[in-house]
Amino acid sequence: MIEFIHNTLTTRRYWLGLIFIGLFMEGTALYYQYVVGDEPCQICIHIRIWVAAFILLALVACLLPRNKILIIAAHLLNVVAMAGLWERCKYLMDVESGKGDSSCQFFLGFPDWFALDRWFPFIFEVRNLCGATPEMLWGLTTMSEALMVASSMLLLLSLVALGVNVFSRTQS
Repeated sequence: MIEFIHNTLTTRRYWLGLIFIGLFMEGTALYYQYVVGDEPCQICIHIRIWVAAFILLALVACLLPRNKILIIAAHLLNVVAMAGLWERCKYLMDVESGKGDSSCQFFLGFPDWFALDRWFPFIFEVRNLCGATPEMLWGLTTMSEALMVASSMLLLLSLVALGVNVFSRTQS
């Protein structure tokens, strides 16, 4: 079992798994937006951007040569992306529970050179104010709670993957 975990975290399978997870998360968000009719708020769009960031990073990491320094750099960037995702998910959960500052706006406020909301409005356009997130999994949890669990697990996984790759003798 340990060998399987090591082989998964030190090969392209790890990055392919992240791509799959990220696409599933983005697909779920789009399902809730376009099928269920729950429009995204500013924080939700920030979360989508962090998810898109780790998907793109994973795509690049799949194409990188198996050089230990490059792979460790990719894992470090992945930890940053997962920490950013976790922070936004925590903030969303705080807003939903009334603990956080719920001052969100209808625009992202990004500069023209990074205007994702104008380039890809069907994915990144803010269409709602922050507040309650929809129920998921037959009413057992809200989207913010599910995102908090998922982002915590992804951050932990990325930290473990970084550690395994730093202390691994070989790269496959």
